[in-house]
Amino acid sequence: MTGRQYYGQPTEMTDKKADILAVAKAARVSPSTVSRSFNHPDLVKPSTRKRIDRAVRRLGYIRNRAAQTIHGIRSGTIGLIVPTIDQAIFAELIQSFSNSVEETGFTILLASHGYSLDREYALTRKMLEHRVDGIALIGLDHATDTYELLAQQNTPALLLWNYAENAPLPCVGSDNYRAGHLIGAHVAALGHRRIAAVFPPLHGNDRAAQRLEGLTDSVLANGGDPDILQRETPYSVADAKQAVADLMASARRPTAIVCGNDVLAWGALHALARLGISVPDQVTVTGIGDFHGSQDFEPALTTVRIPARAIGARAAETITAMITTGSPAENLALPPELIIRATSAKASA
Repeated sequence: MTGRQYYGQPTEMTDKKADILAVAKAARVSPSTVSRSFNHPDLVKPSTRKRIDRAVRRLGYIRNRAAQTIHGIRSGTIGLIVPTIDQAIFAELIQSFSNSVEETGFTILLASHGYSLDREYALTRKMLEHRVDGIALIGLDHATDTYELLAQQNTPALLLWNYAENAPLPCVGSDNYRAGHLIGAHVAALGHRRIAAVFPPLHGNDRAAQRLEGLTDSVLANGGDPDILQRETPYSVADAKQAVADLMASARRPTAIVCGNDVLAWGALHALARLGISVPDQVTVTGIGDFHGSQDFEPALTTVRIPARAIGARAAETITAMITTGSPAENLALPPELIIRATSAKASA
């Protein structure tokens, strides 16, 4: 027997693992061309890459990244550490970043820290132990130890999602203060004065804190009630439903509910529907993020679009350039955009 079959397809079996010389011979190219196809695919003709890929698949060749790292060759991996992968908040960002990184011949090593900056530091250490070529972190608020570690290791590092002109590392993101300010101005312009803010916990979450600050400043500047009702709730539709039910049962019932992200706004809409409260006739509801599905709600959600896909793609371009050229990166701001849909209307009382 010369081979086994898996799922009906023959696979070559050998006594030893295929090496780069075997791949080069099977693809009828030089070993250096095989290496170049992995490390710099843009320098190899598409037809040649296809031949090499067919040979790699047929032989089951796997590169020895550890050996490459020992000899000073890049690992081809970029670490991406996010606060959570449990919700849709960073899904588009992660997908876009991963797709764009892959186009340049890199892959991502993904981890989440659960909004713990201490855990983020530990994960950063682990990724550096795996010899990643660069690290991308979400937001601007990180432990001093994390910033010092990246500086000590001289590892290319990039901050995603938030933008600030004076960011401690190069950043590609949107202005979350501006996002909060946009939605606050919109709600205040509709005549709402009794406004509630349903936001995630602010500790360790500079995105939410900046949005709330922008919202508060904007409402005050537009003549709104300075005493905004605030409720903190986890990133959960169920928890948001309960928080909004409590708000609507209070003596000082709001006419507008501004949510720190679309997930919480979805929970608010469910809660109000269950209570028989009409949106937007009786209560305006807004979110921030413009997640996939927000446009399809009934009624469609008014929100602020954070350009997650564009941030992911531009961040990938930036960090791969930092790695391959060693050149410094400039901060890049991608502005948020107010998206007015059917859940906001003029205050009725």
